[in-house]
Amino acid sequence: MPPRHSPLVAFALALALAFPVAAQDTEGAAGAYLAAQVAASENDFREAARWYDRLIQIGVNDPATLEGAVIAHLSLGDFERAAELSRQLVQQGGRSQTAYIALLTDQAKRGDFAPLIADTLAGRSIGRLLDDLVMAWAALGDGRMSDAVAGFDKLAASPGLEAFGLYHKALALASVGDFESADNILSGREAGTIALMRRGAIAHAQILSQLERNPDALALLEQAFGTGADPQIDALRARLEAGEPVPYDVVTNPVDGIAEVFFTLSTALRGEAEDGYTLIYARAAAYLRPDHSEATLLAAGLLESLDQYALAGETYAKIAPDDPTFHVAEIGRATTLIAEGKTDTALEVLQALTRSHGQFIEVQAALADALRRQERFTDAIPVYTQAIDLVPEPEQRHWTLFYSRGISNERAGNWPEAEADFRRALELNPDQPQVLNYLGYSFVDRGENLDEALGMIERAVAAQPEAGYIIDSLAWALFRLGRYEEAVEPMERAALLEPVDPVVTDHLGDVYWAVGRKLEARFQWHRALSFEPEEDEAIRIRRKLEVGLDAVLAEEGAKPLTEVANGGN
Repeated sequence: MPPRHSPLVAFALALALAFPVAAQDTEGAAGAYLAAQVAASENDFREAARWYDRLIQIGVNDPATLEGAVIAHLSLGDFERAAELSRQLVQQGGRSQTAYIALLTDQAKRGDFAPLIADTLAGRSIGRLLDDLVMAWAALGDGRMSDAVAGFDKLAASPGLEAFGLYHKALALASVGDFESADNILSGREAGTIALMRRGAIAHAQILSQLERNPDALALLEQAFGTGADPQIDALRARLEAGEPVPYDVVTNPVDGIAEVFFTLSTALRGEAEDGYTLIYARAAAYLRPDHSEATLLAAGLLESLDQYALAGETYAKIAPDDPTFHVAEIGRATTLIAEGKTDTALEVLQALTRSHGQFIEVQAALADALRRQERFTDAIPVYTQAIDLVPEPEQRHWTLFYSRGISNERAGNWPEAEADFRRALELNPDQPQVLNYLGYSFVDRGENLDEALGMIERAVAAQPEAGYIIDSLAWALFRLGRYEEAVEPMERAALLEPVDPVVTDHLGDVYWAVGRKLEARFQWHRALSFEPEEDEAIRIRRKLEVGLDAVLAEEGAKPLTEVANGGN
């Protein structure tokens, strides 16, 4: 029987046979291949690209290596390098959707519409929907408007694809100045109502303005976006109210149209396909149209979801300061900095943003949230107040502002203010389980309003019956009411749902102690210590292990368990 080799060794041997390189180069190729594979599996696109490029440099240019390099470079947004590698891959007879994306975008960027159409007809396919949409836009770019319309109509007649065909047909008609036909589609008069995303609604408003129908455009914006602060919509609304003819600029040429195809499909794919695949579509849209801020934001968000925080931050940073979405990008960039452990830098970004864009609630809230998460509760409170002051009439959706300020007040020792904030949050959203649990648990912890607290926590449990931390609150309320036997079952359930939470495990030990199961109580306290509780909690748990819960309560001046059991508060 011939000797068996690991995949890595087998690969190295294959390289040695395929390429007349020195032994150390073969070993280097094997190592580079392994490094590239590991980086790709971890979505570390920069490292993957580096290692794949190193392989190609030393002569390893098989289809698998080339495709890996193409994917890495597309994910980085480096479409020029990806196109170069894709041409090599195709010359070798390789077939790859990602390579086809690189080649297609390269042709579209250069305006080579006829070759793009010919290559697609010859069998270069990325997927039917994308192929057909791009072919229609390329026909428009090649000066064949009737073929473009026929292409869009073909999709509009395809079950499940109607909205894609109609939407892009409307954009194409508007791009050549046929605003009446575009409005007929977007208004639903031609083929029924189609759901419009944000860009579709903006496009329709611009089209209506071009038709001298500014009041209708304003009504559309009101229906689509409401009255909340939004710099892009606010600027558009102001121009419409002033009677200006707002130009149509959502898609003005075939290259923009193909960019919009990639963006439309990337938004449709998000959550349905792997984030890495969707990222390539978003990157393609941003490559074809660098001012497509929504595509850039989408790409950055996908990189965040893939835990590529440095790349996400770099992508957010591409949004210009005068772009209407700049504040959204800066909030995203701060989030990536926090994820990288660069909290001070993130706070500087958010503080600068409050100076330049402090009129937006989400900007103030982002800074306040960051301060709260760093346990700078006293600093967070006035920032939350600034956010709340920007709300003329609080609605249900604003409950989070009061809840978050309530947490900050509670942790800063301002209990009356905290209680007022929690109760205001419940006025806005009466059945919100997080608020019910936090306020109820706080009452329990303070030994106040225990009956009301129990009712709140029971409502929270009913809303989220699988939330271990809420069930812990229920059991703890029963414990503080002296209903020890009743507390056992929910506390055990909470411990199953939160198996490594030091607080829940500590509470389980206390409940066991109260019902006389002292050996089990000590076991749970030991487990709680192994889960690294806060130092003050750890000191208390160690003391309970030394002298027991009764003695600790006596040392703290708290009421003994028996007294609580007899009905005392």
